[in-house]
Amino acid sequence: MAELKENTARYIEVTQHDLPLHCPMPDMKAWNSHPRVYLPVAKTGEARCPYCGTQYKLIGPAGHHH
Repeated sequence: MAELKENTARYIEVTQHDLPLHCPMPDMKAWNSHPRVYLPVAKTGEARCPYCGTQYKLIGPAGHHH
């Protein structure tokens, strides 16, 4: 089992393997720190969580995700 990460990072780089992207991510310790919100990072390349302000940036191609 992978170790869970703290929700303290305010900038997170993600790849196509993280899509569809939602915050908080499932590998975070406080995965229930706020309601889950899906972010359109595949369309825009970057997205900010409206709850905690974390900025996500897509690295590499988005692939064929919905």
